[in-house]
Amino acid sequence: MDENNRNFILAIVLSLAVLFVWQYFFVPKPKPPAETPAATEQTEPGAPKPGAPAPSTGTPQPGGGAAATLTREEALAQSPRVAIDTPALKGSIALKGGRIDDLTLKDYRETVEPDSPNVVLLSPAGSPHPYYTEHGFVAASDQAGLSLPGDGTLWTAESKGPLTPSSPVTLTYDNGKGLKFTRTISVDDKYMFTIDDRVANSGSEPVTIYPYALVSRHGIPQTQSYYILHEGLIGVVDDSLEQITYKKAAANPPQSFKSNGGWLGITDKYWAAVVIPDQSQPFEAKFLGSQSDGGERFQADYLMGGLKVAPGETAESKGRVFAGAKEVHLIDRYATDEAIPKFDLLIDWGWFYFLTRPMFYALDFFYKLVGNFGIAILIVTLLIKLVLFPLANKSYVSMSKMKKLAPEMQRIKERFGEDRMRQQQAMMELYKKEKVNPASGCLPILVQIPVFFALYKVLFVTIEMRHAPFFGWIRDLSAPDPTTVFNLFGLIPWTPPDFLMIGAWPLIMGVTMWVQMKLNPAPPDPVQQKVFAWMPVFFTFLLAHFPAGLVIYWAWNNTLSVIQQSVIMARQGVEIPLLENLGIKKVENPGRKKKLENRRAEDESSG
Repeated sequence: MDENNRNFILAIVLSLAVLFVWQYFFVPKPKPPAETPAATEQTEPGAPKPGAPAPSTGTPQPGGGAAATLTREEALAQSPRVAIDTPALKGSIALKGGRIDDLTLKDYRETVEPDSPNVVLLSPAGSPHPYYTEHGFVAASDQAGLSLPGDGTLWTAESKGPLTPSSPVTLTYDNGKGLKFTRTISVDDKYMFTIDDRVANSGSEPVTIYPYALVSRHGIPQTQSYYILHEGLIGVVDDSLEQITYKKAAANPPQSFKSNGGWLGITDKYWAAVVIPDQSQPFEAKFLGSQSDGGERFQADYLMGGLKVAPGETAESKGRVFAGAKEVHLIDRYATDEAIPKFDLLIDWGWFYFLTRPMFYALDFFYKLVGNFGIAILIVTLLIKLVLFPLANKSYVSMSKMKKLAPEMQRIKERFGEDRMRQQQAMMELYKKEKVNPASGCLPILVQIPVFFALYKVLFVTIEMRHAPFFGWIRDLSAPDPTTVFNLFGLIPWTPPDFLMIGAWPLIMGVTMWVQMKLNPAPPDPVQQKVFAWMPVFFTFLLAHFPAGLVIYWAWNNTLSVIQQSVIMARQGVEIPLLENLGIKKVENPGRKKKLENRRAEDESSG
């Protein structure tokens, strides 16, 4: 096998690696926890410094709450409620427990259909899919009998609500033993809640209490199950990103971390619920899961240091809750305005953060100009081709020369027969004389790999791409092309199996790939020729299940490459079979033709 064929095969292998292997190798391995309950003398998270009273218990453990025997509506009716009504959210706060456990996203629907139900994010305990946030207090170890509000406590609302960006809601609870708790909940016009807790001590003894907050989820939700996407417990603690899958959380002991800033919660592909402590105070974070006959339970929580409340005094604790869609610009704004460290990592940009974020911002910039993310993909692809034009141009010139040298290379093979050593020497001399780099043919694929990674990640994880239409039948660029040639694109009333869902755009991509391969130097080996001839078909079936936006990018990139390579080949005087079949003759280069005839005569005389 000559050098050109080896490099051509290398390029194919690299392409397959892009599509099959990369997601298994680019996921960061989880760092070992800074500290687990078994590794510290204080087995409960958030214990204060030595010498101060420890909390009597840690944050509430997952597993509490009613079993899922009620419908969501029935579960909501188990507690009096204060409504939530903002431009982005609707739902309610449960007065029993003071939980935020009922949220629906006004701007997002389950499917692309305009009458599809809105996405439900949070649901109360006892419903089919409990998922909620909770704030509360635990007592110091020497005050274990202290009466504090819990998940069964009925708070009193000072107003009927609803909670809106301009009208906070205040809840109160009096334990009847000298402690009065006042909770003020406010919300902005998107997804950030602020929880302001005040504790007034009208008794005769000082008390020490420890504020906590948690996000709890019962059961494992339906996940995408892709290695390139994290869904599960997440947080930034001690300036380090922690990602724990549901499976690992349920199978391993709780993981605890001490931190002086950060956030933690539970994330889905497009949505998340996160608790954010006061960034000026140290806290202890914990991620845990459990399995029992009642099902799985998952929890991310934090425990603050003790609040000492002397008789006649009032103590205050503040925290925030993010519960909503992971919109890129919104997350960035919260990270900056609220000084939340690394909050942008709530979106799973992956290891190629330095590529995926610029790719998103480029697409978003042109989307705002043209109003269509599909058109934005075409524009960004064209700009990338312009940036890489000098490199790609050099590569295509070299490939054109290789294609033009194919007859000479075949003559060398015939001349030296089985003498591989002399064949290689003659080939290298030919490359040197013609100033051809046989490895340069790999460059177009190599430079395309990082762009492929970045665009795939952007299409896969950013909510802005969810349900973003192109034209015609493409109503969601983040989903595969919904059509298939096997039912004549919907003319036949039959839904083929998943592996036969080969839509129009994958077919267009396959055709452009076939045309591009026809422009490349053909391998002399018949077996290799057959393998490469089937490559477009293989990639058509494979990419049919990728996001439509990525397939459109690939087809458009192939088209631009074909145009560029055809122009270069015409300038080099290389035959273009597709054009000749249309009756378009190549432009002969008399000087080049004479040069090849002279070399052939020299070879014959020396042989």
